[in-house]
Amino acid sequence: MNRPSPLVRLLERRTRALRRQLSAAIAGKDVGVHQARVASRRLREALPVLTEGLEHTKSGKAERKIRRLTQALGSVRELDVTLHIIDELAERQGVPSAALAEVRAHVIEDRERRRAVMLGRLDKVDTDKLARRLSAVRQALLHPAAGHNWRAALALRIATRGRRLDQAIEEAGQIYAPEPLHQVRIAAKKLRYALEIADESGAAPCLPLLRIIKKSQDALGRLHDLQILQHHIAAVGAAPRGRRSTPDAALAVLSRMIEDQCRHLHGRYVSQQSRLHEATDAARREIPLRLTPRRRSARSIKMAAGGEAPRAGSVNLAARRRAAGGQR
Repeated sequence: MNRPSPLVRLLERRTRALRRQLSAAIAGKDVGVHQARVASRRLREALPVLTEGLEHTKSGKAERKIRRLTQALGSVRELDVTLHIIDELAERQGVPSAALAEVRAHVIEDRERRRAVMLGRLDKVDTDKLARRLSAVRQALLHPAAGHNWRAALALRIATRGRRLDQAIEEAGQIYAPEPLHQVRIAAKKLRYALEIADESGAAPCLPLLRIIKKSQDALGRLHDLQILQHHIAAVGAAPRGRRSTPDAALAVLSRMIEDQCRHLHGRYVSQQSRLHEATDAARREIPLRLTPRRRSARSIKMAAGGEAPRAGSVNLAARRRAAGGQR
């Protein structure tokens, strides 16, 4: 029996991951909620690429069902992370325990309400039908048509998302501003998911670039999670005094501690910014060339990458900039 192609194996791994983690999420495991959401995003990222040029897969309907799963899991995952951060803070000295306990109770109440909504939304997603849609995609990948052009689709996606991340980095600059930094995090996550397909399929290994992008994404992700906690502290502080026992001063101390951590994480991101910029440039200009090495294909992604496509193999962007006198 012939071994399935790398694309089939990639689809199978991501389908199994979603099925396994979704069961854990429905069972109430907080790690399952997070992992199920990540699995749903990775599968959504892969489907339009894997099915480019294939017919009768109904992948669009599968994508829409998976998007509903992602959205249903999102708000609960956010509060699970908030509770983990609260538990971490409880182990530290100098943290106002009464204030932290009241914020924790507020988050738990919100989480239970959102969990009920999540389970109702998940129940409306026909997972059996989704499984049939994904099975149809698998069958199409086993016998691809002549027009199957997944490499070009992935090259274009990586070039476009790399350009968007570059723009987000430039717009965020080095100033601590939550919304621009949030946009960098989202753009980095989307580029990373696309690069994972190139790496996992073996078409264009890019593990060093993925590591750099993930490092910055992790710092910005933690920063965003702390900012969510700040919102809950503010919500407790906004409640009438008769409905809370924590003094304003204790909540203010807790909020300043979180703010200090946010500033520290921002400093870490700024220190990584130049490497992230270089990795993004390499991803958007060079990985597409490895996916579509023919000259005609390279020209087709030039505009998406935001400039002239470089010669294959020229990966040391910092050295090229120094040689051209254009070091950032």
